[in-house]
Amino acid sequence: MCDTFVALGPVTKDGIALFAKNSDRPPLECQRIVQLPRRANGAAARVRCQYVDIPDAPATAAIVGSQPYWLWGLEHGVNEHRVAIGNETVYTKELLGPLGLTGMDLVRLGLERGRTATEALEAVTGLIETHGQGGSGHAHMEWPYHNGFLIADPTSAWILETSGRHWAAKPVADLGHVTNGLALGTDWTRGGADVTGFAVERGWWPAARGRVDFAAAYNDDASVPPNVCVERRRRGAELLAESRGQLMAATLRTLLRDHYDAGLVHRPRAVDDPYFFELCMHADPLDNTTASMVVALPRASDTLLRAWVSLGSPCVGAFLPIYPEAPIPPRLAVGGEVPDAASPWWRMRELLTLVERDFARFGPLVRARWDAVEAELAAEVPGMEAHALTTDRRAVLAMFMESALDRYLREAERLLRQLATAA
Repeated sequence: MCDTFVALGPVTKDGIALFAKNSDRPPLECQRIVQLPRRANGAAARVRCQYVDIPDAPATAAIVGSQPYWLWGLEHGVNEHRVAIGNETVYTKELLGPLGLTGMDLVRLGLERGRTATEALEAVTGLIETHGQGGSGHAHMEWPYHNGFLIADPTSAWILETSGRHWAAKPVADLGHVTNGLALGTDWTRGGADVTGFAVERGWWPAARGRVDFAAAYNDDASVPPNVCVERRRRGAELLAESRGQLMAATLRTLLRDHYDAGLVHRPRAVDDPYFFELCMHADPLDNTTASMVVALPRASDTLLRAWVSLGSPCVGAFLPIYPEAPIPPRLAVGGEVPDAASPWWRMRELLTLVERDFARFGPLVRARWDAVEAELAAEVPGMEAHALTTDRRAVLAMFMESALDRYLREAERLLRQLATAA
């Protein structure tokens, strides 16, 4: 599943572009927050992605991103040039094989190679055309899938939709949202050289109608129930529009916790309910939201790049402030296939399990406690950042992130003890 959002500067409260994503993955799949350094490579260097080796870039950018424990690629992330990318599963009529680039490979490769949103778009589409998509995106089942992407930088953003080696893209005017279904019609402004011809050849689009309507021609409507994404697309657009001109990072954090009319506390629904698939996903055993990120993308080089990351379901957790230019806490990268008490992600998974016994009872309690933690951290950020800009910023930022994680984990352990003993 997944949902990714962008709000460009003209429609945010402080004029700074905002990017946000919920990563919806198998409910017990740990995601780690990883910090990937720059690489300088020789002319013949190659890089091993999940299933294929490809030529490496001469140099790569440093990245902070969210990585399912078994994957080379990333679900979402931001690089040192202030480019952010997230991907979505999309369903098309083309079949994919066991070898190729996964959507997560392409997120990481785009972040490694893009100094702007347009550069990242060109990198991703070039790789798709050259190497194709393929290989399972899941550890315990064979399921290759196509991808949509939202790619943003401080001044621009692109929506990219793909089917195999075919693709179409359009720039975001001000607000953008991508979810799990093709949505680009004939309004795309860039596309693969044969994106129309291929659809005509397959009988998916009449040649007489000119440029292809990408969604109409390529979308697979037969195997995907409409409630997978129809209501999420509507809800995302509605929430963005409601806050146009006043959007802040906190607005997007709230949006990522949304459960339609149930607000910030999930209410279980039947699988055929139009609202079963929420922005904050609780579709166990299919998918749950297992990681989230919100990033502010300032233009000014003397303004710190700040992201907020959530481990597991954002409605029962807090977003931690992260500063990619400083060393992030190594503990955030701890976690694998099996539960691990040393892994922050697995502790938050245990908390969700306890809340799921009775969301109506435990959800508001947990939400109130995490809201207090987030408010406390938010109150400290301005003074800490001002201090960091006048001294050894990496050291100050690293110390603050470690302190924030300590407080986060202490609160998590308090909640785990309280809910474990609740009758």
